[in-house]
Amino acid sequence: MAKKNKRDRGRSGVVYSTNDDYSYQYDDGLEEETLPADEQNLKVMLDKKSRGGKQVTLVDGFVGSEDDLKDLGKLLKSKCGVGGSAKNGEILIQGDFRDKVLQILQSEGYNVKRVGG
Repeated sequence: MAKKNKRDRGRSGVVYSTNDDYSYQYDDGLEEETLPADEQNLKVMLDKKSRGGKQVTLVDGFVGSEDDLKDLGKLLKSKCGVGGSAKNGEILIQGDFRDKVLQILQSEGYNVKRVGG
């Protein structure tokens, strides 16, 4: 997968302009504000797709900054005693820990729903 240059992210598909007065408008990458825990609607599910048959507990629907997402992921990983990752609004916990993750998130004040089996 090719890496994109940071300066190319906000160009909106413009490659070349013949206008001498044209200047590119760069997005500053404004981070989304994190909603309070009681306003978050999280979904906890088991996922096995494209993971070589391994099971992961997936927490989806987090609205907020990447730092807050990683902090929540770190909390869940440490409480479950397993590895995982947190990116793109999703938290992956290695293994089937749906019930434990559900209890932890509810004790933290999140609105949580179990999705699937």
